[in-house]
Amino acid sequence: MKKLIITSLLLFISAICLSQNLNTKKLDSLFQLLEQHNKFMGTLVVSQDQKTIYSNSIGFADVENKIKADSLTKYRIGSISKMFTATLILNAVEEGKLELDQPIGKYFPKIDNSHQITIKNLLNHSSGIHDFTRNEDYFSWNTSFQSKEDMLKKISNFKNDFEPSSKSQYSNSNFVLLTFILEDIYKQSFQKILNQKIVKPLHLNNTYYGKKISSENNEAYSYKFLGEWKKEKETDMSIPKGAGGIVSNPKDLKTFIEQLFIGNIISDKSLNLMKNIENGYGLGMLQFPYNDKISYGHTGGIDGFESVVSYFPEDKLTISLSSNGVNYNKNNILLAVLATFYNNSYDLPNFETIELTSEDLEKYLGTYSSDQIPLKITCTKQGNTLITQATGQKAFPLEATVEDIFTYEQAGITLEFNPTENEVTLKQGGGEFLFKKE
Repeated sequence: MKKLIITSLLLFISAICLSQNLNTKKLDSLFQLLEQHNKFMGTLVVSQDQKTIYSNSIGFADVENKIKADSLTKYRIGSISKMFTATLILNAVEEGKLELDQPIGKYFPKIDNSHQITIKNLLNHSSGIHDFTRNEDYFSWNTSFQSKEDMLKKISNFKNDFEPSSKSQYSNSNFVLLTFILEDIYKQSFQKILNQKIVKPLHLNNTYYGKKISSENNEAYSYKFLGEWKKEKETDMSIPKGAGGIVSNPKDLKTFIEQLFIGNIISDKSLNLMKNIENGYGLGMLQFPYNDKISYGHTGGIDGFESVVSYFPEDKLTISLSSNGVNYNKNNILLAVLATFYNNSYDLPNFETIELTSEDLEKYLGTYSSDQIPLKITCTKQGNTLITQATGQKAFPLEATVEDIFTYEQAGITLEFNPTENEVTLKQGGGEFLFKKE
């Protein structure tokens, strides 16, 4: 649910070759490396024509109790929940209970512009309603119970970011409101609606609205890597609703998206509405290009969980990935799958690093500012790990690759320090920005 880079498959660059013989040995080698170097914990499922052609689980669902992840381990799937919620809304439209162009003022009269904002505006993030997860105070209350009244008050107290339909901007608030609309029209909880309309008909035995995490129920906790895997705090599941509150696993997610595309949940007309991309967003669905091919699906992130499910209609290919610990850019895992599926070249990553002591890190500590961008970087340490935090963002750990050079592969960030000059150069996405220690 937290805001992540949602263009998960947009950076894939590779030549197409239409071989569909998945190189499972290459993927096995990749996952062995990822596990050996504490880069990833989670499960991958790849299927074609509804048949699983590769599956692998690595790491621990519960590090503290050394419970290994397996194919049935369940993960919080974050914003992939939005695709379920959008499907339920479109099903309600088909049943005549809602209309896409109807204003939401009937349900939320206290929200700015509620008599102009439509159901469709909520679905494709063109409402202008502020995303409550982007507020600086969000992480001060996200682990505490919030009632429906609490959430509506928080959302309605925000000023809108823009006029409805004038642009698009990702907002979790939109799908929390859609959840409340569903509960209002069906007079049932979101959990019951989800069960009745999707889970039971598709036999998704590992999919449900989440509660407090329980390893006894084969649910994974989430972690951040700080020299070792450290457990993340849990978002209270009274908050995310249909924006990010569903628990599932890659096996169920691949079944869901396959059944969605073959017409077993909603009509082709409704599916085409979901797939119609305006200003980067469909109706609860995203589009991911891979050269001349197009896939549809969604990404998700909440606490330390990250997930993605993507379907390529042309090849009937599904990739479903859920993780509870990522110390590596999951984009690269998806790239590996696509490269091996389409028989393109792919080199296994090199995870060589250098070991530093806590004393070695002293020369990098401090706050750095730049004349190029209005951002400050603060470097601290935790044990033998260098921790970096940019203005308004969560802190993240760095790994030393060579002397004075650190990386955060999950976001493609490199920091090159010059301790003598009290400088550091930030490199990301082809840009370079010089910072000086204050």
